Amino acid sequence: MHGRPARQGGILFVSNHVSWADIPVLGSLVQAAFVAKSDVEQIKVVGWLASLQRTLYVERDRRQASGEQRTAIAERLQARENVILFPEATTGDGVAVLPFKSALFAAVGDDPALVIQPVTVAYTRLNGMPITRETLPDIVWIGDTDLIPHAVEFTALGRVRAEVVFHPAVRMADFADRKALSRHCREVIAAEYLRLMRGFA
Repeated sequence: MHGRPARQGGILFVSNHVSWADIPVLGSLVQAAFVAKSDVEQIKVVGWLASLQRTLYVERDRRQASGEQRTAIAERLQARENVILFPEATTGDGVAVLPFKSALFAAVGDDPALVIQPVTVAYTRLNGMPITRETLPDIVWIGDTDLIPHAVEFTALGRVRAEVVFHPAVRMADFADRKALSRHCREVIAAEYLRLMRGFA
């Protein structure tokens, strides 16, 4: 862990998304509810565990539902509960951070008390050796890949080093609008991700 998570309640942690492993990694460092796609709830044990953890489920394909989803996140934040958002909305190939979707950033509204903290997650070493383009596909969990088989293969790899960077926290008032906030978060997170993966070959 590099840096420290903000300690006050009602923090929106904004993170890149590499693998299902991001959830136990981040969950071990901060007490917060995750925002997840609604289909996660249907994955037997995973959905049960996610619901126990008070996960907020969103239907990203239903644009008309985005207002309700923003409201649900805002209510948690205003109750001074922490929330973890993956604004890429999916996982990619791990080479770079995907574009961020800015809609759910509106959940922070104009409340001056709410804090947004960008977070970079990277998997940098496998059994002590730097992750390379050859080994990265074993680590990342790309969108529609079946979770359970990937989790079994992942845990059989050996020791995987995860690095988590908590960047300086910001507030909505620091930006012109949610899109500017989203751009800032992505730029900070993506730059750090590339730095952490600099051994990539």
